[in-house]
Amino acid sequence: MRTFIYLLFVIALFSSCKKENKEQEEPLFSGPYNIVYIMSDDHAKKAISAYDTTLIKTPNLDRLAEGGIVFNSAFVTNALCGPSRAVMLTGKYSHINGFRDNGDTFNADQWTLPKELQKNGYQTAVVGKWHLKSKPQGFNHYTVLIDQGEYYNPRFVTEADTLRPIGYTTDLITDKAIEWLDTRDSLKPFMLMVHHKAPHRNWMPNTKHLSLFNEDVPVPDNFFDDYENRSDAAAQQDMRIDDMFLSMDLKLQPDNYEKETGTGGGGPNFDPERNWKNIYGRLTEEQRKEWDAHYDSIGDNFRKSDLTGKELSLWKYQRYMKDYLRSIYSVDENVGRLLDYLEKNDLMESTIIIYTSDQGFYLGEHGWYDKRFMYEESFGTPLLMHIPNYSGPSRREEMVMNLDFAPTLLDYAGVPSLPELQGKSLRNIIEGKDSEWRNSVYYHYYEYPHGWHNVKKHYGVRNERYKLVHYYNDIDQWELFDLKNDPNEMVNLYDHPEYIDMVDNMKNELLKLQKEYHEPDSIVQKTIQKTE
Repeated sequence: MRTFIYLLFVIALFSSCKKENKEQEEPLFSGPYNIVYIMSDDHAKKAISAYDTTLIKTPNLDRLAEGGIVFNSAFVTNALCGPSRAVMLTGKYSHINGFRDNGDTFNADQWTLPKELQKNGYQTAVVGKWHLKSKPQGFNHYTVLIDQGEYYNPRFVTEADTLRPIGYTTDLITDKAIEWLDTRDSLKPFMLMVHHKAPHRNWMPNTKHLSLFNEDVPVPDNFFDDYENRSDAAAQQDMRIDDMFLSMDLKLQPDNYEKETGTGGGGPNFDPERNWKNIYGRLTEEQRKEWDAHYDSIGDNFRKSDLTGKELSLWKYQRYMKDYLRSIYSVDENVGRLLDYLEKNDLMESTIIIYTSDQGFYLGEHGWYDKRFMYEESFGTPLLMHIPNYSGPSRREEMVMNLDFAPTLLDYAGVPSLPELQGKSLRNIIEGKDSEWRNSVYYHYYEYPHGWHNVKKHYGVRNERYKLVHYYNDIDQWELFDLKNDPNEMVNLYDHPEYIDMVDNMKNELLKLQKEYHEPDSIVQKTIQKTE
């Protein structure tokens, strides 16, 4: 009996050693890493539960963050859809890559990240929103939406055809992404860019999610901001929830109200009712049936309630927020589908995954929706990263930018960066290689007076505590905020005597960054004149 037990012990020990040796013989994946870059449109940080659980639970985005990194201080260089995409592709500021606002056309002949990866053996693909006007270059495959795209039954352009599938766009984008993953060459590394339209205006949820978020959403403390103690730019914008279109934004049919009263940030020739009629007309009969079953009662109640003043403002806020959150629910659901695919196909341990947005978004702060301003809600952006076998801190506080994405992904792909790229590889701080990371970030917004929402041109600098902003063009005004004592940016300290030295320090930092990033002399001189 003792002999038998001894033999069992030897067999078990041998099996254990054999297993341990086998594990030792299988080194961790050393690259080049695959890359999945997921970007939504106008996704506010506070609408991701990895950042804030007040508004929504996003289990799949949280799942991406678990074991990965949540960047608490990620920012954009220019809070607008097209320019943000151009910065990501080029690793350069708008004044260098040439795409300053949505009226521009991206010069696709210039250097881009996908071109460089493709040159170094990567398969590359982009699916979803493109919004750069020029034909995508540097991709083995693309299936992109025309212009902003539609929420239902969208038109996609590929390198060979125009597609008109039936369905909800967030689902369809994920379908196309998975189709490409299934047909790629499995022997080559890949970069897949998945660009969701949602939750961009006009926030049309999937019909299967219309029953979600029926409880009232908390209202920001500064929803009824009167814009005192700020520059004129804060008061002169056209992006208040108060002014949303009843039709296009809030999905009421014309028989639910007497007349369209919102300005909605549209141009002088924009017809919101006609626009909504076209959008609504895209729905199939089955989709419209489900849509009407939900929204008809909302319209009936609105007509009967005869809301005015603050009650009307709060009603608009709740309508906007519920549809916004429902749209995000679908994004989260589809991020889960993509993660499931990567897990099922044993790709998680060889793939870098990024989730971000082209910028942040206002969810009622200052009474606003949209983006553009250098205030925190739109200047900041969500950034979640999955890095195989990562064991460092789950949250990082360093100030990072979308400018850093291109050099970071080149680094993880094992491809040398280029000296003309203006960002820095996040791998340096992720792996503790950079003890002298940046201590300030630079911003520049251009789309005025053309475009929507009437936000003045401005540039500025932010460090860990203070932010200095200069509005220029048809005004010449400055703002200084103490983000520690005034996180909602309600009080402009620029003209307060006790902050004279801080203003000078921030202007010097601003000037330093403008020169470092090669801003045109005309911009640098504006700062110099105010610094002397």
